[in-house]
Amino acid sequence: MFADLLRLINRRPPVDYERGFVRSVRVSEKPPRNRRVERLIAICWAIIVVKSVAVVWLFGHYHVPVSSLWVIAPTVVFAALCTLVYALRD
Repeated sequence: MFADLLRLINRRPPVDYERGFVRSVRVSEKPPRNRRVERLIAICWAIIVVKSVAVVWLFGHYHVPVSSLWVIAPTVVFAALCTLVYALRD
């Protein structure tokens, strides 16, 4: 509070005023991929494939009057979105 009051009275910026701002940031290397997360994503995709096959078989076996894509499509779309977000992260 007093520092701002002194600056107001002096009407001059302090000597290291310009050094207080970040001019640029450069990152030389990307962070490494997490193998545990990639393995988890692969396991989840395998579970989605098993679920999709089971849903197609169950819908055909029990003659459900709706398409099995109503169950499979949202699962695949959201899983693809999650995988894409992980793959395109910085």
